[in-house]
Amino acid sequence: MTLEPAEGVVQAVVLYDGRLLLVADGHGWTLPSGTPQQAEPAEATAARAVYELTGYLVDGTESLAPHHAPQADGASADGASVVVCQLLSESPSDGAALAPEQVRWAAIPETTEVALPAAVREYLRGHTPV
Repeated sequence: MTLEPAEGVVQAVVLYDGRLLLVADGHGWTLPSGTPQQAEPAEATAARAVYELTGYLVDGTESLAPHHAPQADGASADGASVVVCQLLSESPSDGAALAPEQVRWAAIPETTEVALPAAVREYLRGHTPV
């Protein structure tokens, strides 16, 4: 499998124990995101952005593609790529760009007020604990 270089913003979906990793963006809470470096695939961009912002080590494993929109694989309605990431460290390392109070783990039911792409909402519906 060849990974294609990403374009535009890449958002990361990190789930752990029924909770979603969110970061403060000045207007509320959102998914960690970043822009790709030259020739960097979306999966690598997502992992790097999460680490740089939060200190959590993750592995970008799967791009989400919206099921009802005619965008390219992994693109959300706003043009951002969305990548599901596997959490590799339970504690963040030092040196994150964001302060601890700017990072939170929200239970999936608590994310209803967070602006998330439709593909992420659909993905979360399948991962909500019962």
